[in-house]
Amino acid sequence: ENSAIPVLKDEQPASLLEKVAQLDLAFSIAGDRTIYPCTPSTLGSKGFLKTYGVEYPMYAGAMAKGIASADMVIAAGQAKILASFGAGGLPIAAVRQGLEKIQRALPSGPYAVNLIHSPFEDLEKANVDLFLEKGVRVVEASAFMSLTPQLVRYRCCGLEDGGVVKNRLIAKLSRTELAEMFLRPAPERILQKLVASGEITPKQAALARMVPLADDIAVEADSGGHTDNRPIHVLLPLIIQLRNRIHKECNFADNLKVRVGAGGGIGCPSAAIAAFDMGAAFVLTGTINQLTRQAGTCDYVRTQLAGATYSDVTMAPAADMFDQGVELQVLKKGTMFAARAKKLYELFLKYPSLEAIPKVELDRLEKRTFKQSVEQIWQETKEYYINRLHNPDKIKRAEKDGKLKLSLVFRWYLSKSSRWANDGVQGRTTDYQIWCGPAIGSFNDFIAGTYLDKNVSGVFPCVQQVSKHIIHGACYHQRLNQLRMNGIDLQDDASYKPSTPF
Repeated sequence: ENSAIPVLKDEQPASLLEKVAQLDLAFSIAGDRTIYPCTPSTLGSKGFLKTYGVEYPMYAGAMAKGIASADMVIAAGQAKILASFGAGGLPIAAVRQGLEKIQRALPSGPYAVNLIHSPFEDLEKANVDLFLEKGVRVVEASAFMSLTPQLVRYRCCGLEDGGVVKNRLIAKLSRTELAEMFLRPAPERILQKLVASGEITPKQAALARMVPLADDIAVEADSGGHTDNRPIHVLLPLIIQLRNRIHKECNFADNLKVRVGAGGGIGCPSAAIAAFDMGAAFVLTGTINQLTRQAGTCDYVRTQLAGATYSDVTMAPAADMFDQGVELQVLKKGTMFAARAKKLYELFLKYPSLEAIPKVELDRLEKRTFKQSVEQIWQETKEYYINRLHNPDKIKRAEKDGKLKLSLVFRWYLSKSSRWANDGVQGRTTDYQIWCGPAIGSFNDFIAGTYLDKNVSGVFPCVQQVSKHIIHGACYHQRLNQLRMNGIDLQDDASYKPSTPF
């Protein structure tokens, strides 16, 4: 029955590895042990491939402020790889511009757009309005600590009779309690509110009660930027089990089973296949895409990332939740941002106002960190809140509350530092805030000495090639695993390297 499958006896490691590398080739060892094909379409979930019209069970996750640029999304999409546009933190006009560029290049997809939770409801609504206007069919939701009416509205507006779900939702999260929100139908109180306001129809609300809020959950472990530093081998199985329980409890149809994927730490094929072996429906990459030539950042940042290892990262205060002490993961090599940001938080905890900070300390901040006066920063902050965010009340409160004013001035530096990095602002390299997870170390080791290595090729890698080699390498390692399970361990001889472009 296996007459078409080559039978290999007393094969040398080099010859075996040659067969392993032919991912779609089945072969037998000693006639009774078969090594089966493993191709991108056999990893993860076929439903993921079908739903998003892609050929690889992975997606390139959004990095805010346009680091996951329109160019990155287009390049990935042209190779039938899903990527999410980093709309978070961009003005609505820039989101529109980027989205229109993507849609011109990928009229039929695949692409996704990130919706990051905003404390300003009007901003979140403006983004959802734009997505609905432009017919965006895939949204990646991130940083949602609770569900909001606008997120639910996006989902509901794509529901039709017959179980048709037009607006797809990928929830990126790192906690089981957050996963549960997306695994269940939209909350009744939000549905009733949206119906009462006329933002959805009673029919859409009724349909929403029959489906989970999300199509996919991307479990984000030890990632760059905002992260809970969770270990993926703990978090992923927990959320898969939670998905199974809620799916059964809610009696959802089989085609509505929420897929669960893994991200955070996916920097090489070995990490990817480990996630698939734990049950991931897909994998998610982030940090490693930041050094591709399509990323919306500068070459200095790419160069620093290309020289980093897994230990060159640290935690630093985050601009958006500075007062609460929330931190994000950044690169510490080649920049003083983390140390300076931590110093600002120390001063914030110690002093009730700017005026309470000793003059010698304040002078040092203005000269070394801010490189301009506190008064100049305050004027710029006022203009930003009044004219850009349309939130003059915040400024009025800060004029009376010294601690709030202190926070806003310090947050100016934290917010600006990421923009300086993206734009490559000269004279600010030591202040660059570069979001980065430890996966950068495994990625740099993976591509070292290959055509994806800038030291070899003279150019930074392409997001298409990075993504394809991660998945094809995962297939290769899966084949090695089959050999090992059949008593042949070639790990000492085997090493998948990106030798040629796809």
